[in-house]
Amino acid sequence: MGGYWIRGGVVLALSDDFLMELRSRADIETTISSYVNLKRAGRISKGLCPFHGEKTASFTVYPDTQSYYCFGCGNGGDVITFIKNIENLDYIDAVRFLADKNGMNMPEENSYDNTMNKRRLRMLEANREAAKFFHSCLGKPEGAIGYKYFKNRGLSDDTIRRFGLGFAPDNFYSLTNYMLDKGFTKDELVFANLARRSQKNENAIYDNFRNRVMFPIIDVKGNVIAFGGRVMDDSKPKYLNTSDTMVYKKSQGVFALNLAKKSGKDSLILCEGYMDVIALHQAGFTNAVAGLGTALTSEQAQLLSRYASEIMIAYDADEAGQKAATRALGIFKNTPAQIKVLHLSGGKDPDEIIKNYGIEKMKAIINGAANEIEFALLRERNKFDIATDDGKRQYLQSAVKILATVGAIELDIYASRLADELSVSKDVIVSEAKRQAKRNVTIERKKEFTKMQTQGDVLDKLNPQRKSFYAAAKAEEMLITLLMANPEFLRGVDEKLSCEDFVTDFNRRIYKSVTDRLREGKPAEISFLAGDLTDDEISAVAKIQTISHTLKNTFEECEDCIKIIINEKNKKSIKGVAVEDISDEQFLKFFKSDNN
Repeated sequence: MGGYWIRGGVVLALSDDFLMELRSRADIETTISSYVNLKRAGRISKGLCPFHGEKTASFTVYPDTQSYYCFGCGNGGDVITFIKNIENLDYIDAVRFLADKNGMNMPEENSYDNTMNKRRLRMLEANREAAKFFHSCLGKPEGAIGYKYFKNRGLSDDTIRRFGLGFAPDNFYSLTNYMLDKGFTKDELVFANLARRSQKNENAIYDNFRNRVMFPIIDVKGNVIAFGGRVMDDSKPKYLNTSDTMVYKKSQGVFALNLAKKSGKDSLILCEGYMDVIALHQAGFTNAVAGLGTALTSEQAQLLSRYASEIMIAYDADEAGQKAATRALGIFKNTPAQIKVLHLSGGKDPDEIIKNYGIEKMKAIINGAANEIEFALLRERNKFDIATDDGKRQYLQSAVKILATVGAIELDIYASRLADELSVSKDVIVSEAKRQAKRNVTIERKKEFTKMQTQGDVLDKLNPQRKSFYAAAKAEEMLITLLMANPEFLRGVDEKLSCEDFVTDFNRRIYKSVTDRLREGKPAEISFLAGDLTDDEISAVAKIQTISHTLKNTFEECEDCIKIIINEKNKKSIKGVAVEDISDEQFLKFFKSDNN
């Protein structure tokens, strides 16, 4: 038996042989490169982290140890951890994902506890049944107000059916009673965020969504994973969304991607809201999608870039929408997708433009989409009155900062346009842009360093003793790394060091997990330790392993680590022992070392 994983009280187990084969087939560098643009740098590969926004590559893949670690956000682990995080899967489903992708069959279900997957499937069944209920309510008297709302927004019956739109009646128990009759339990409804528990009576539950038009959120596999609901009166909040569950994370969800991926186009139109997307689809722009929540996330950007090489941002034309578009451009820089921005002239959003001006106007806007440089320049131009000398100067200063971020060819093109527009020398614009670019490099380096410092060290968070016993902790981490890479060193290490000699508690526990497996003749790479560790601890082990490519992998390095650990342990023992327990010799040495 290989590692076991305890999740929610459920034990999951997979054999070492299975994990070993999966590890060999699902090469971490190959797997991650389908999500992240990696560049080789000697024995490692680097890229922009898919889990947080960054401009300087701090996401590092280590093929030698089949691990990865981001020095910016602290996310790390093995190939299973990566898939688990990037695809929003639990452990077993991440394993299944990799197995399917690499031509492997999962072990028989009776060889491991599949309870978590069964719970996921049950939640998906509950969501699907709830979606059917909400949709059916549109044809009933209690749902007439919802049906009228959709029709007033110009939606056809076919569009309503295609998106599975519905209505949650203004009743505390409509959905709850329906679902209970279908055989779902109260706990299942609460876990799916379809119902809430009464504060007065924990055994009583009531509908989460009431008096709202309902928008089912469907993943790319066709599963209903969540709901968004818009209220019909002045109640707050205006929009109520499913909270994060085991099948849904708002930061990773995209509305209508299940339909947009079938559009046959290699582009996506990214909108702010459900109705914008639905209006575009009805008008024939079937590649429209929307993020879920108030702001685009790096996870959503990565997901979208896997389905299209071009993303067109169609956020609202107001200031808030344009600021959101500017922020989205920064997030998409971490993806391989080409980004454009739609200039929504004549309306505040796509829905309004289609209603007021028709489909042809929307087509013209899409065809005239600006790239990120054009969008940024237009945003700055609109801030100033370039008919005045002062306005022209201010716009030029802002424009130069933008052009400092582009390559030589783009700089030449836009500098020429800007020179003609403002009647200034192109050479001056190019020269100033290059000077600004040099300043930007220095500024960005400082920002990245500050960011990494403020985010803290994952090891320090999990191992609070590390700061007090830094030398010992570093030696412990190096020794752990050496043994994981060189199991044959264990016999020699055991002759000189025991688990109890470790100075820091966290490293001691990791060391014990590693050495226990090695003594049993089992592999001790990170993939096989996951059963004993939390997600944060897996990231910590990945961080420890980042030093592996700097090591010579000699037993002499082990001996050096052991010397430091023993020495630091002795120092700690002297400092930590009670005065009455110190021998005369220790007492004198203690004070002599402190006074000299």
